Amino acid sequence: MSVRADFYMIAGRPAFVAQPLLLVCKLAEKAVQAGQPCLVLCASAEQADFLDDLLWEFEDDAFVPHQIVGMEEDEDTDDTPVLIVPPGVDAGMRPLVINLRDALPPPGYQRVLEIVPAEESAREPARKRWLEYKQLGYELKRNEM
Repeated sequence: MSVRADFYMIAGRPAFVAQPLLLVCKLAEKAVQAGQPCLVLCASAEQADFLDDLLWEFEDDAFVPHQIVGMEEDEDTDDTPVLIVPPGVDAGMRPLVINLRDALPPPGYQRVLEIVPAEESAREPARKRWLEYKQLGYELKRNEM
């Protein structure tokens, strides 16, 4: 089975340029609508908290069931479609991963979505990950946003 990496290049949409995590909200919403549980691997605990809040308010009529992993000792994450994972927290792998970190996610997924910021200076880590995925033999796809 081939693994796929989709890179979402933020370029033209002002809302995504101003707030790249809005694109993460839209992708998570799309995953929920498709019945595809996903993990969002955040770069920091602050980013996880911000995304948690944004998922509640990014659109008036959107509902994206989600939770931050590691907030409660006896949490049950199996039925939650979108799991937000801060660094240092272990979560079971899912087929779909939205990666907001500079490193590749741990193996076990079928598809990974990478958000590439609009600022040229911030794109270098994504270029590096593209090459790493390519070396691993992943199917690569670029999406202009």
